[in-house]
Amino acid sequence: MTALVIRPVASGDRAAWGALYAGYAEFYGVDQSDDMRDRVWGWLMDTGHDVNGLVAVLDGALVGLTHYRPFARPLAAATGGFLDDLFVSPEARGTGAAPALIDAVKAEGIKRGWTVIRWITADDNARARGLYDKVATQTAWVTYDIKI
Repeated sequence: MTALVIRPVASGDRAAWGALYAGYAEFYGVDQSDDMRDRVWGWLMDTGHDVNGLVAVLDGALVGLTHYRPFARPLAAATGGFLDDLFVSPEARGTGAAPALIDAVKAEGIKRGWTVIRWITADDNARARGLYDKVATQTAWVTYDIKI
């Protein structure tokens, strides 16, 4: 019987987290350096920073990660949670790690009084979207970026 545990990222997770995060960047075709991962790791280890992380541990091995943070919702006069990153290693897909990570972010949002958990994904990310369609409602909003 496999035991899946979702918990906050911890200092001893650096190497395994880094390998997962590199896999996430590769999945999306994003050039990501060790320095970039070091910066994000620093945010995760800084209790004063807005970015938080959770990991999925299956039989003692890190198999998934998610990063999340609060965001202001002025029109609603509320705070929401933004799920920035969600990745499960290819070998661990189908184990329930992804929905468990989303549920853990939702639980954190409830604890913090957030009114929504929001995230984006690539239009062609069919496997993930199959899960997202089960646990959330797709919005009608279109996203734009201004590169700076």
